[in-house]
Amino acid sequence: MSDQEDKDKGQKAIPEAGLFGSIIAKFGTLFSLTIVLSAAILIVEVAMRYLFNSPTTWAHETVIFLTATTFLFGGLYCASTNKHIRVVLIYDALSPKMRRVFNVAISVACALASALFSWAGWLVVKRAIWTPSGAFRLETSGSAWNPPTPGLLKLFLLGILILMCLQFAILAVNYAKKK
Repeated sequence: MSDQEDKDKGQKAIPEAGLFGSIIAKFGTLFSLTIVLSAAILIVEVAMRYLFNSPTTWAHETVIFLTATTFLFGGLYCASTNKHIRVVLIYDALSPKMRRVFNVAISVACALASALFSWAGWLVVKRAIWTPSGAFRLETSGSAWNPPTPGLLKLFLLGILILMCLQFAILAVNYAKKK
């Protein structure tokens, strides 16, 4: 396989990920652009701080938020494109039939783990988006700028975990159907 074919393959979901995985893979480029945006923000911050002696109050928290959402999305992207880290010592020695069994079992285990983490994430999100009196208020950072990024990040994490659970369930079903 040529380098270009390998690059193209890395941007597409595996067939077992289904239509859902294809949609997730398409969002990969969007999230990768947030890394570029983060770098641009940091360059602006360095210029503001050292050239104009006027640092911003928002740059660091914005960069942290953007990169955190990108890394969270990365887990879902890796599941859809089969680019996750795998210990292949045993897996590569298996027959195709046993690999299928392992793929189903791993996908089911990951779906269950994602579901459990989603539940735990919901418990965290409840405290991050509602006050003790029940009023809606996103958790803020407490800094001079004080954006609601901690609350938004926790909501995003919950959403990603739910989507990961769905993606792993789709993978388990499709691996089980595969002959």
